[in-house]
Amino acid sequence: MRTAEAVRWCGGCGGARYLHQEVTYRGASTQLRKTCRPTQFSELELQKPLYSTYGTAAGANSAAEQQTTRKDLVSLVVEEESWKCEKNSDLRFPVSVPHPVILEIGCGSGAIALSLLCKLPQSQVIAVDKEKTAVDLTRENAHRLQLQDRIHILHHDVSHSSAKQLLLWGPLDFIVSNPPYVFHEDMASLDAEILCYENLDALDGGDDGMRVIKTILALAPSLLKDSGSVFLEVDHRHPDMVENWLRAHPNLLLVLRAIHKDFCGKPRFLHIQKQSR
Repeated sequence: MRTAEAVRWCGGCGGARYLHQEVTYRGASTQLRKTCRPTQFSELELQKPLYSTYGTAAGANSAAEQQTTRKDLVSLVVEEESWKCEKNSDLRFPVSVPHPVILEIGCGSGAIALSLLCKLPQSQVIAVDKEKTAVDLTRENAHRLQLQDRIHILHHDVSHSSAKQLLLWGPLDFIVSNPPYVFHEDMASLDAEILCYENLDALDGGDDGMRVIKTILALAPSLLKDSGSVFLEVDHRHPDMVENWLRAHPNLLLVLRAIHKDFCGKPRFLHIQKQSR
């Protein structure tokens, strides 16, 4: 019997931009449906775990901490926010902690942004995408879930933006993104279904897969609070590349804090933090 017991990321066709139902049989995962489609979803679906499954096996040799537990972008942000709140509560004189402000770059259907609003009820989210169809779909899903009052949805290309345009609620606690990260030379080898139905701009990360990643990281210091975090989904080859790039740009005051593995055990998610001056 085919059921929709799980909703997970399919990183091979744009990750957060579309949701796929995973076929399960007696609780055992088999395969993801290959048909890409814009998705409308319920609050129940947003509560389920979200994993990326794109990529091939490879080791990560970064000096940053490598976590063995399986993660996703939403759970990483929620855990970091929970840790910050616990740390504050342990203080002898706890300080007032403002509600977290989160920016999602490349919101697609809104799955990540709206999941964060559900899991962090005090949060506010700014969701941006350069594709108008994605922005419209995110807005539709936000209204369906009655979350529209806590989210700003912008038709916006961060490659041509200034920090001021994105600071609608002040400095950010988190930036989260599943950007285009496929190496250009790998685009031709993607499944035919992906090449036929997916917006290739949502996949192609340039020669090194880091075209948009570099843009996000260059913009991040002017958006984040001190100790604010960036959480990115990347290709399994990117952790060392990103760490080396950050070391070559010390003026950004960003450091790679942790690498987390996806559902298939591949290094997939990066936690990058802004250091205090």
